[in-house]
Amino acid sequence: MAAEKSALQTGLRQLYFGHSTRARVFRFTLLAFDVITIGYFIVSSVMDPERHFHTLDFILAGVLSLDYIARLIASATPARYLFSFTSLTDIVVIASLLAPVFLENFAFLRVVRMLRLLRSYHLLKELREASSWFRRNEDILQSAVNLVVFIFVVTAIVFVIEDDRNPNINNYLDALYFTVTTLTTTGFGDITMTDSVGRLMTVLIMIFGVALFLRLVQTIFRPSKAQVNCPDCGLNRHDTDAIHCKHCGRMLNIPTEGAWD
Repeated sequence: MAAEKSALQTGLRQLYFGHSTRARVFRFTLLAFDVITIGYFIVSSVMDPERHFHTLDFILAGVLSLDYIARLIASATPARYLFSFTSLTDIVVIASLLAPVFLENFAFLRVVRMLRLLRSYHLLKELREASSWFRRNEDILQSAVNLVVFIFVVTAIVFVIEDDRNPNINNYLDALYFTVTTLTTTGFGDITMTDSVGRLMTVLIMIFGVALFLRLVQTIFRPSKAQVNCPDCGLNRHDTDAIHCKHCGRMLNIPTEGAWD
C-alpha cells in the first residue's frame, strides 16, 4: 500500500512539476481548463439564476476536486499547501459550486467564484517558464491580469453589499458598470449609493481608483521596467531611464525612444 502511494505521488509530481513533454502537455491542458473555468464564472455571474445550468457546476466541481486532491498528493509539504491561500480559494470555489444543493442565495455564490480569477497568477507562472515572448512582455500582461482581477473582485464586493440595498443595482452588470465608472472617476451619476455603507464603499473605490487603477492602466501602455541583461551581474529588469545597473553599478545601454512628454 505504501509503495502504491509512493508511486502515485511520484507520478503526480512528474506531471505537475516535471519537464518532460508529457508533463508540459498536461500542465498546459490544465491551463486551458483554468482559462475556460474563469471565463465561465465571469459569464455565469451575469446570467439569470433561474436559467443557470447546475449540472455543469457539479461537473466542474468534480474536476476541480480531483485536481485539488492531485496537487495535495504531489506537494512536497501537503500540510503547508493545505493552508496556502491558493488552496483555500480553491476550496471556497469548489464549495460554492456544490452549495446550491443546500443554499438558496445563488447570487452570492456566483460572486464568490470570482476567487477563481486568482488562478490567473498560476497561468502567468507557467507562461513565464514556457514562453520567451511572455517574458519580454511580462510587465504588460501582469498589469492586465492585476487590472482584471481588481475590477472583478471590487465588482463582486459592490454586488454582494448593494444587491438588496440599492434598487439601481439589480444584477452583476449593474455592479460592474458602477465599479468602472467610479474607478475611472467618470461618475455619470445614474447609479448612486444611498446608504452609509455604500457611500463609504464608494469613497474607498475612488481612492483605489486614483492610487491603483490608473497606475495599472499606465503600466499596461507604458511598462515601468526595461528588460536588459546586465553583462556583469545578470540583473535583467531596470528603470527605463537607468544609466547604471542598481545591483553592480555597471554602465548600461538601454534603447529608448526619447522622452514621453
